[in-house]
Amino acid sequence: MKNIYLVKDLSCITGISVYTIKYYLKLGLIKEVGRTSQLNYRYFNDSTVKQLAKIRRLRKEGICIDEIQNRIKERALK
Repeated sequence: MKNIYLVKDLSCITGISVYTIKYYLKLGLIKEVGRTSQLNYRYFNDSTVKQLAKIRRLRKEGICIDEIQNRIKERALK
């Protein structure tokens, strides 16, 4: 069974703020894997944790958000 995380869990695991995670969601850099039916909480899994680690690494290398977004879009088309 895969691990399931809420936004606050992602923040604790990755060290990325909740605000930044929501911003990445808005930009389409990461995607939720589901939502709760009653409270409408977003769910994420281990692949999201990996994606956030990758984004963080690229940002530390000095790559801008627009370039990261372009790379992710290019990969999705392949």
